Amino acid sequence: MDSREALVALNLLPDIGPVRVRNLLSRFGSAQAVLVATQGDLLQVDKVGVKAANNINRWRELVDLDLELKRIDQFGATIITTDDSAYPALLREIYDPPLVLYARGELKPKDAHAIAMVGTRQTTLYGRQTAERLARQLAASGVTVVSGGARGIDSAAHEGALRSGGRTIAVLGTGLDIVYPAENVKLYERIAEQGAVITQFPFGRRGDKQSFPIRNRIVAGMTQGTVVVEANRASGALITANFAAEYGRTVYAVPGRIDSPRSAGCHDLIKDGAQLCESAEDVLAEFAHLNAIAPEEGKRPMPTLSHPEQQIYNVLTHEAMQQDEVIRRTELPASQVSVALLQLEMKKLIQQHPGRLFTRSR
Repeated sequence: MDSREALVALNLLPDIGPVRVRNLLSRFGSAQAVLVATQGDLLQVDKVGVKAANNINRWRELVDLDLELKRIDQFGATIITTDDSAYPALLREIYDPPLVLYARGELKPKDAHAIAMVGTRQTTLYGRQTAERLARQLAASGVTVVSGGARGIDSAAHEGALRSGGRTIAVLGTGLDIVYPAENVKLYERIAEQGAVITQFPFGRRGDKQSFPIRNRIVAGMTQGTVVVEANRASGALITANFAAEYGRTVYAVPGRIDSPRSAGCHDLIKDGAQLCESAEDVLAEFAHLNAIAPEEGKRPMPTLSHPEQQIYNVLTHEAMQQDEVIRRTELPASQVSVALLQLEMKKLIQQHPGRLFTRSR
């Protein structure tokens, strides 16, 4: 048994969470050593009581590791541990990072530039359209959009990212073999092809009142900020926002109608200090600041530009130009200009100023 298989076994055990395993690994040095440790030695570890020690000693009776490994292989999944470079770096920083992540698709280094987008399952048309538009623009700008794969705002966010050709990651509150809601089977397949579907839960685990908040901490933990698009005061999306705030990540909230219960949670977040989000630019402005470690101007190579980006860059100068004027001069559709301006800003080639004014940066 290698270290990866031993971690899968520990992850299958009841009452053995990430914090206990971290303490056990610190004491015994490896997951394999934990599984063969005596009860007396296990009980010397902080937060490990008699019940947990007994479960570890009886692990072969309690879990079927061979079956789980077979399922992983048959499902075309991979196991990612905290020792792997593919494990999200930001997720390692939280108090209780998952022992293992089951993944369909691929986690990539560029996913370090990720934003969570969450909200209610019972959406309005405004909420769905807003989530789809924001996710589409963020993903087109190179940001990975992370959500929970649920009905409503989550699905709209994933769809928006997919339509832009960008990356998106769905974090499940179930095992990989359980699609919830059932109508998202094809959506999950598309996400796995263009990003990844991940979970910390083993095969066969169904969602419940415990698993979804556990999922929410991963969504918040692996991203640099969380955008809440539409949420009532009892929405699980607020749990994700609270985790994000606890982890020191930025929380954004999209305003809605003042008489809509589905926007009440967002309005409360804004009152409590969340960043007001009216457009993708509100997120990207701070996002660019978070990731701005640019080389010296003279040494920075010119990035590759799409045809619309090149057209827009050619008409801009170091004198401020309004977006409407850019549209007029390039004769490009307004939606295409909006996305291309975001992409140019992320590439540090242009700057946006108040009043939707733009200038070249170089």
